[in-house]
Amino acid sequence: MKVVILAGGFGTRLSEITGLTPKPMVEVGGKPILWHIMKTYSSFGYDEFVILLGYKGHVIKEYFANYFLHHSDIEINLKDNSIEILNSPSESWKITLVDTGKKTMTGGRIKRIENLIGDAPFFLTYGDGVADVNIEDLYNSHCSSGGSITMTSVQPEGRFGSVESLPDGKVTKFLEKPRGDNSWINGGYFVCEPKVFKYINDGDATIFEQEPLQQMADDGELFTYKHTGFWKCMDTLKDKKDLNEMCLKNCAPWITWDI
Repeated sequence: MKVVILAGGFGTRLSEITGLTPKPMVEVGGKPILWHIMKTYSSFGYDEFVILLGYKGHVIKEYFANYFLHHSDIEINLKDNSIEILNSPSESWKITLVDTGKKTMTGGRIKRIENLIGDAPFFLTYGDGVADVNIEDLYNSHCSSGGSITMTSVQPEGRFGSVESLPDGKVTKFLEKPRGDNSWINGGYFVCEPKVFKYINDGDATIFEQEPLQQMADDGELFTYKHTGFWKCMDTLKDKKDLNEMCLKNCAPWITWDI
């Protein structure tokens, strides 16, 4: 199965960094967050990727075109202009990089690769969120549902502390950052059947998370896989800092592969 990754947005809430590099290439633990997402799928045996490019897509192309130079020791001989790779990473990835338009919305990007996907099911996710989702459990849940699409839902960490108290003001419980108020949100990590393409009808202007998903829900085609483990989207500089600290402390929950 192919893994489709949306990697074309502007990343405006990280504008301090994304003025120079696309959001999926922002580094976490010394590697682009896009790389971490790909490693998650690869650790379950899914090594064929389709990356949907937009804003500064050339940066992502350059990274993978020169992957060995980025991740290997090299010897450069200026006399004959030769380069020798001294050691190389062993990723077995096949990567298709598709320009889907700088201003194209998420649904429009997905629609553009309909011919590339064909009649096979595929994974779909965003290029800015990491999680310790069990991809095999997610896929099995999708197969048993009989629907056209399964969406991983998560409960994000709360922004503020939560206090429970008695009428006299005595605090009985304090939680620094409780999970959301029993609400579940779209965490990405979808499994899709080709039928999904039929719901994308407004071309490049289609926002996948709006009419297409709502229509699939109305038609009984949308199911959810509830993930209660770790999930974090890198929306702000604080998110980036938090993810980097987890890597530095060797306690990054999403890194379930052998390093």
